[in-house]
Amino acid sequence: MKNVLIINGPNLNLLGTREKDVYGSKSFNDVYDDLQKYAGEKNIELSYFQSNIEGEIVSKIQDSIGKTDFIIINPGALTHYSYSIHDALTAVKIPAVEVHISNIFTREEWRQKSVISPAVIGIISGLGISVYKLALIFISEYCNKK
Repeated sequence: MKNVLIINGPNLNLLGTREKDVYGSKSFNDVYDDLQKYAGEKNIELSYFQSNIEGEIVSKIQDSIGKTDFIIINPGALTHYSYSIHDALTAVKIPAVEVHISNIFTREEWRQKSVISPAVIGIISGLGISVYKLALIFISEYCNKK
């Protein structure tokens, strides 16, 4: 069984209520329930962590050593300036997929650069809340090749 940790950064606890035109109307709890069902079918143990605090996210990444096989991370606004999250992902050597609900490359100029991307194996952006399941599908298939 593979262990996959989903990490959401600042303000993603407000999914379903904030900027519905950008982020949709589903809460992450609803999405997570669907992801749990899919994970169970694929022999994946799924866990979830959300924080509005950068240091807590860094600590969670570091605490994942030896416990987690893959990370799905949506760093939120930290995407654009958190070198500490980049460094943590690089240090732990756990394969990670970066996801973004909105297409960060079509938004404000400051949102179009990710300092996290060089530390992950791939990025899924702009496909709505389904980016989490798409990342899980990728991981499921990636795991089968290992």
